Amino acid sequence: MNPFYLLSKSMQKKIWDMKWDRFTPIQEMVIPTIIQTNKDIVISSGTASGKTEAAFLPILTLIESTAGKSLKVIYISPLKALINNQFERIEKLCEHIHVPIHRWHGDVDQGKKKKFIQSPAGILQITPESIESLFINRTEYIKRIFSEVEFIVIDEIHSFLDTERGVQLRSLLSRIENYCKSRPRIVGLSATIDNFDFVRSWINYRFTQNVEIVESPGNDKELNYSLMHFQSDESFKKPVEFFEDLRELTRESKSIIFCNSRGEVEETTVFLNRLAKRENIGETYYAHHSSIDKQEREYVERTIASSSAPKSVVATSSLELGIDIGEIELVVQVDSTFTVSSLKQRLGRSGRKKDTNQYLQLYTTNQDSLLQSLAVMELLVEKWVEPSEGYPMPYDIMLQQIISICQEYNGITETDLIKHLNRNHVFYSLPTDDIRMLIHHMINNDILELINGSQELIVGVDGERILRDKDFYSVFMTSEEYEVVNGAQKIGQLDKKWLINEGDNIILAGKLWTIQAIEESKGKVYVTTAVNANPPRYFGHGGKIHPKISEKMHEILCSDDKFGYINVEALGELNDIRRAYHLNNVEPQQRIIWKLRDSYFFEGYTGTKIARTLVWMLRSLGVQVKKYDEFGRIEVTGSMDLLEVFKQIIQNEWREEGLTAFTREDEFFQSKYSAFLPQELYMKMHISNEIDIHGVVAFLKNIKIIVVSTA
Repeated sequence: MNPFYLLSKSMQKKIWDMKWDRFTPIQEMVIPTIIQTNKDIVISSGTASGKTEAAFLPILTLIESTAGKSLKVIYISPLKALINNQFERIEKLCEHIHVPIHRWHGDVDQGKKKKFIQSPAGILQITPESIESLFINRTEYIKRIFSEVEFIVIDEIHSFLDTERGVQLRSLLSRIENYCKSRPRIVGLSATIDNFDFVRSWINYRFTQNVEIVESPGNDKELNYSLMHFQSDESFKKPVEFFEDLRELTRESKSIIFCNSRGEVEETTVFLNRLAKRENIGETYYAHHSSIDKQEREYVERTIASSSAPKSVVATSSLELGIDIGEIELVVQVDSTFTVSSLKQRLGRSGRKKDTNQYLQLYTTNQDSLLQSLAVMELLVEKWVEPSEGYPMPYDIMLQQIISICQEYNGITETDLIKHLNRNHVFYSLPTDDIRMLIHHMINNDILELINGSQELIVGVDGERILRDKDFYSVFMTSEEYEVVNGAQKIGQLDKKWLINEGDNIILAGKLWTIQAIEESKGKVYVTTAVNANPPRYFGHGGKIHPKISEKMHEILCSDDKFGYINVEALGELNDIRRAYHLNNVEPQQRIIWKLRDSYFFEGYTGTKIARTLVWMLRSLGVQVKKYDEFGRIEVTGSMDLLEVFKQIIQNEWREEGLTAFTREDEFFQSKYSAFLPQELYMKMHISNEIDIHGVVAFLKNIKIIVVSTA
């Protein structure tokens, strides 16, 4: 049957009103799956393929007759801004039916929240952190709010799967189920997802066969892409020619220019606006990242979305997800993303307009970035993305959830708490003895208190400090920050870990400021517009690399592929990097140990987790590791036979616990709540997240190592 005729009359009328002449492929597949089955569903298709309507047209068809009296749909988003964007989109679908839509996050006023609490109905748009807040602060209303829920829609579901935030969300969904008359169906939306077996388990581990994956055959957008290389100087300062080329490229287009750090966003925005100003053009480029004040970010989003002029936004991953900033013609990536999925997500911001194609411009400014960008781009073209693997041994989030559960029930016995956690969709696989150990540790450290008589657990004195912290609801680590102000205007935030002084120049919100005063007690930095020529401070960060990316980098080094989409400078730089590999006829399955005068340099080209584990193994065997990087390139000093050391690593019987003695303090796993764990559980988390002995041994067995002397 034509999916159109499966929809209610109201939804059919809405489709006529929107003047749709056909459904998109994903809508054709999803509508009957939602209406004609009782399965959970993952909707996997490209950006701008109509996933939101694919989910909500059939959901509204099923709930419209009852949604005016009770809450039927919880829509969960990773971003408040995405909720605000989707609010109007979903509201339009509901204009012919009596299905109210409510937003709930930190920026929604208390009056609207109170109105929803008094009469929960329709659709609730919310973040995981706000769900947590409901369980803690609106406990007495929880049953009435959630009892009739039939659907839980998770937007950008891929952004949750491998993170501590995803563990929190999955736990909260299990807790919501406890109050529902029947288990709600989960509908996940994503443009970037892989490892569907894991996704099925994450959604419904009891009945994975009841999770339907609906995958679009792809869009008909043509991808146009190229790579330009501009080599930075020895201090990694980008050349003026790079900014001039970027300015020329974006002069007549509406673009998103993605950078990998907030500092790079600020530097790029200021430089591009200087070039525009030189042409007597006003502000053309706007900065967007998480340290810029929310009102300023929203102003930028509105400006770009509404502008008919060729204005562009320079952003970090803050615009990687689906926030609406209008029809973007061009996506620019400055130096490589750390993941293929991130580049795919960013690329999806262009070509959203009907009958337009996607345009991607890559820029690289150093050799590593050139090699990594090529690897990531080639894997993207091959349609590979990082498979989801989850967040292992989540004892840290369990601790946070135990505090929340004790507050929710205002006291719960240890037996009931353990039963609760054993049934929880994300903690069920953790040993009961470990759960009991964690509970007793929390009691002994006053995080929980055991009430004599009732033998109930409540939040203890130190637990109250954790619970009442303003950041309790978010489980990811956030740094302490200064608020940066210019007079009465909030500019944004600066991380307190960064060393700043009065008189320093900084770039924030795309403008240059001079620090006039630092008020530590109030956590404020006072700035004025910079009028001097002092160089500004920049700040950045890195990330973990999947083995597949490093392996592709090595494959490129071994090949003679000229890559038709790169400029002459990129090819020249690539050939320089390749020269030693070609001279030594290195093949993809081989790896080189360069024998230097008083050290060895091993170019492993493997994943970050394997590389670090290998470093700890080398240290345990007495090898002096001078330095290493995320690609598995390791320099060691001394006169040992490194080949023999690698053979010993393959032959040894290794215990993960034994490697922790050779791990530097800054190399240990760290999360927001890991410091509150008993040592035994903390070490389990560290081992599962950071150590991969099997991966190292398999890597060394599967490669052939050649030693090349440079002396």
